[in-house]
Amino acid sequence: MSDAMLSKVRKLLAKAEDRACTPAEAEAFTAKATELIARYGVDRALLAARDPETDLVGDRTVDVPAPYALDKAGLLAGIADALRCRSVRRRGGNGFVLHLFGFASDLERVEVLFTSLLVQAAHGLSVASVPPGDHPAAFRRSWLAGFAATVAERLRRAEAAAATAAPESGPSVALVLADRSDRVDRRLAEAYPRLRTAAPRRLLGGGLEQGAAAGRRANLGGTGLRSGRSTPLSPA
Repeated sequence: MSDAMLSKVRKLLAKAEDRACTPAEAEAFTAKATELIARYGVDRALLAARDPETDLVGDRTVDVPAPYALDKAGLLAGIADALRCRSVRRRGGNGFVLHLFGFASDLERVEVLFTSLLVQAAHGLSVASVPPGDHPAAFRRSWLAGFAATVAERLRRAEAAAATAAPESGPSVALVLADRSDRVDRRLAEAYPRLRTAAPRRLLGGGLEQGAAAGRRANLGGTGLRSGRSTPLSPA
């Protein structure tokens, strides 16, 4: 992502995170930062349609350590899917390794957002109130599931809005993005020809709605800009 774009996003999010900022102002700043990142993704896709060497299909791995490794992996997978990347979860160390596939610009966006959202999730969980009778670990897992699902849906909407707003002066934006998704899928199939879909999880905790509410408030512009950093979530 360009330095100029990062500078704009950082300034918007700094304003949104200012304690003197009203909720309405914070939402407006956050929405603009999200719009910029989504627009950047479409711009890079259109540029690569004209000059493929500017943005190549690739892959990278991201370590997702304990605690709550499966829940954090779900957050990363949701972000990746919303930004037209694909992921494969593997066991690794004391947690998981996610093997991500996508175009370079989209993989970069995924890592920037994941780093920031892990920090935001940790902060949100630290102040979340566990209902009486609810097991803390079960509550945190359901909270994270609600947070991840809401964040992914917000990102999908932002991506769709950016694609709709893009000028149609060259190739069709929809066709360009569909072709990119197809190429990522083929790259994934080449690496994992016999991939299996994981069984759906059963979550028993009562934190789903609190996590979803935190997801609706989350900054989606990405404040952490160095890949590989994360704030660990509190263990059970």
